[in-house]
Amino acid sequence: MRILPLFFMAVAVAIQPARAVQPPLVAPGATLAKLSEGYLFTEGPAADRHGNIFFTDQPNDRIVRWDASTGAFSDWLRPAGRSNGMFFDHDGNLIACADGKNELWSIAPDKKVTVLVRDFGGKLLNGPNDVWVRPAGGLYFTDPFYKRPYWNRGPAEQGGQHVYFLPAISAAATPRRVAEDLKQPNGIVGTPDGKLLYVADIGAGKTYRYAIEADGSLASKKLFCEMGSDGMTIDTAGNVYLTGKGVTVFNPAGEKIAHVDVPEPWTANVRFGGKDRDLLFITAGKAVYGLRMAVAGAK
Repeated sequence: MRILPLFFMAVAVAIQPARAVQPPLVAPGATLAKLSEGYLFTEGPAADRHGNIFFTDQPNDRIVRWDASTGAFSDWLRPAGRSNGMFFDHDGNLIACADGKNELWSIAPDKKVTVLVRDFGGKLLNGPNDVWVRPAGGLYFTDPFYKRPYWNRGPAEQGGQHVYFLPAISAAATPRRVAEDLKQPNGIVGTPDGKLLYVADIGAGKTYRYAIEADGSLASKKLFCEMGSDGMTIDTAGNVYLTGKGVTVFNPAGEKIAHVDVPEPWTANVRFGGKDRDLLFITAGKAVYGLRMAVAGAK
């Protein structure tokens, strides 16, 4: 990887009119900064309780750590199960969609790996892609099918691409399907109160919002916006950040309020990090970017 001296480039952040006056999203005077480059494909940023960001360089099979205090980058785990989307649980374990063998992992701070989910119904998962840990316990993950060149397997076995709920973060827990009517679910994130779940159906070009029931079931499916997404995050104001061509921001009503133009062919994922959780950390192809925000990420 190449770590760059902090420099800035212009960023197009278009604030769109909405029904109510929107507070500024980007910190005054802030511009997009390329923080590091030299990767093959960056994905899965996750912030720990100190604001450090862990992200994957999936083709190179590694997890990289960005230090919120020093800005330094270092390899944290290699090999890393071809990890994709990631999220920290309440105990500080890094939950990773380990795409190498179509598994879901829990990686302890000492880097010990526990396989949480190996299959479903005795058949291989398509390939867990993104994950969100809910405040009340348990987690949700998406399972689209993207044929990988490093797989030694046949065609998809699950008969569809679905969203799963794991009621406890334990290898003894059994996942269950909670959304089976999506074309290709990908990005996923929930609200910090644990009441709502957003799922991006990237195959259909749409994002949906669900009510989360006490038992983890999903109810009251509603179209949130006419845009799919690779990765997703949410801020303390309830705004939802979608990725693909740059980063597009929607308010809780599903209205587009901002767009961050990222000078890369594809923006895979996004997460808030830093000591105050006000750095929008963006994984985009062979580089990672940061943008200082006037809002903070939801914890």
